[in-house]
Amino acid sequence: MSEQHIKVALTDAPTEAERNAARKRLDALWGRGTEFLGTEYAILGGAMSWVSERNLVSAISNAGGFGVIACGAMEPARLAEEIKATRALTDRPFGVNLITMHPQLDELVQVCLDAGVGHIVLAGGIPPGAAIKAIKEGGAKVIAFSPALVLAKRLIKMGVDALVIEGAEAGGHIGPVSLTVLAQEILPHIQSVPVFVAGGLARGDALLSYLELGASGGQLGTLFAAAEESIAHEKFKKAFVRAAARDAVTSVQLDERFPVIPVRALGNEGGRQFVSHQADVIRRFQAGELTREAAQLEIEHFWAGALRRAVIDGDVEQGSVMAGQSVGMVKSVQPVAQIIKDLVEQATVALVRQQRRMDADG
Repeated sequence: MSEQHIKVALTDAPTEAERNAARKRLDALWGRGTEFLGTEYAILGGAMSWVSERNLVSAISNAGGFGVIACGAMEPARLAEEIKATRALTDRPFGVNLITMHPQLDELVQVCLDAGVGHIVLAGGIPPGAAIKAIKEGGAKVIAFSPALVLAKRLIKMGVDALVIEGAEAGGHIGPVSLTVLAQEILPHIQSVPVFVAGGLARGDALLSYLELGASGGQLGTLFAAAEESIAHEKFKKAFVRAAARDAVTSVQLDERFPVIPVRALGNEGGRQFVSHQADVIRRFQAGELTREAAQLEIEHFWAGALRRAVIDGDVEQGSVMAGQSVGMVKSVQPVAQIIKDLVEQATVALVRQQRRMDADG
């Protein structure tokens, strides 16, 4: 086939037969993930505090994905209320994300089990063995995060049923390694449990590439945070639409004696003030005005309530506008169903083009 014919073949719209064949191939590629989640598509919603609540979670599940409630700092009674409210909006599977450092983790696990939640995501640290045991004995599945192969193997031995590997491209609290590297490090060596990729994902063809490397599905947050069904403030969503990938930066740490948990968010006045605040606190510590412990607390407390101010109140200058680097691909506020439809279509078209190239090569 000539170069011109190949170009035409690759740019022509897929035929119905090609589309059906590609969808079968996509279903096979993420079949382990859809079976594990009980969903049409192996697309999870990232658990985002103040954002991943009943409206967004149910919208993701109703559109064929897998919504996940962000428990965050909720008390057990509040979580029970949110689960009940979400179930009133969808009859499809959804999960709950629990922070391992929550002082009432055991009670929160029991709330999920009592409510019949089928998948519990343990995040924010290495999950306690007792929590994993309680979840599995209660009939639910455990999903945990792994930033390295050695921890992935350890978590599997501890009994987790699936893993999420999240790259530094993601928004919110992040690790130091990109998804590109994590995927190469972990996917070839973990076959015993489903592995979902996360961090910087905003297109179905990109997700497809990880499925072909062995992933069972993907988790997305930033795209869904700006969805129509997200309760985030209009100013928060507009900030996403305006932003470029390079605008989503990690928090700055001035002194290694005072660690700052890395968080990726859109650069704003609050971020600039945080740097000045650290410098002032360090100066006061060195002058003997503050103990080391008091200085660390002052640094940590700077962002207290900042995410809520951005998401709920719309203060995108002083609040923490957490976003992944995929924010540069958020071009408009869309319904969740359209976002998921686009992701599936992008993966489908990529598979059609892939098959056409193979056919052209004979």
